[in-house]
Amino acid sequence: MTTFGDWLETPRGRYLLAWEQRQFDCLVADIFGFHALQLGLCSVDLLRANRMSCRLHCGSVVTEPDSTLFAAADELPFATQSVDLVVLPHVLEFAAHPHQILREVERILVPEGHVLIAGFNPFSLWGVRRALAGNLGEMPWQGQYLSLRRLKDWLSLLGFESRSVAQGCFAPPVASDVWLRRWSFMDAMGERFWSVGGSTYILQAVKRVQGMRLITPNWREAQRRQKAMAPVAQQTSGNQWKQHR
Repeated sequence: MTTFGDWLETPRGRYLLAWEQRQFDCLVADIFGFHALQLGLCSVDLLRANRMSCRLHCGSVVTEPDSTLFAAADELPFATQSVDLVVLPHVLEFAAHPHQILREVERILVPEGHVLIAGFNPFSLWGVRRALAGNLGEMPWQGQYLSLRRLKDWLSLLGFESRSVAQGCFAPPVASDVWLRRWSFMDAMGERFWSVGGSTYILQAVKRVQGMRLITPNWREAQRRQKAMAPVAQQTSGNQWKQHR
């Protein structure tokens, strides 16, 4: 059975992975913390540009032999609020319960933690190819592609704030390197004139916690209290002066 990792070795897969790797390298480099986690696609290190001390790759026993650890994506063996960054490379569209995976991600992320989600855009040339193939098509057309609007709605219900979206791979899903190179001009044109039509996207979201705010010292209030407690000179009878606190 062909896996998504096997498909990435094809011309179309290499074309898609090259764009996504560049985007992930740029995004994860600016996210800080202690623990970063990549769920799925462990044969590709999408955390390589991140500088956290602990970077884990979690996959299933059968399909992800390069994993640091093995676990089901919807039952993660991590403590609540213990991870600073989670990367999901095309996990949701091939999962039976994608919403449960997002709930697990929300559970393990610390407040203000980040999640990066890569997915196929159903409203693109590749989405049309998937619709023509149907659910019985080969990898990657057999997945249930999630639109950005639907994904953002799910994340919003879980308390996430969508921060940025990048879309790429505007060339049609031709099967050979030769034809992909011939259609490469569409990448530049797509980014300029049809930015919502990229075949793949990467969405960055941040976990927000209601009622949480950063408490900082109130320097002005401290200065007012200090002035109120300063000695005050007052005149008494006999032109004598005394100090009161």
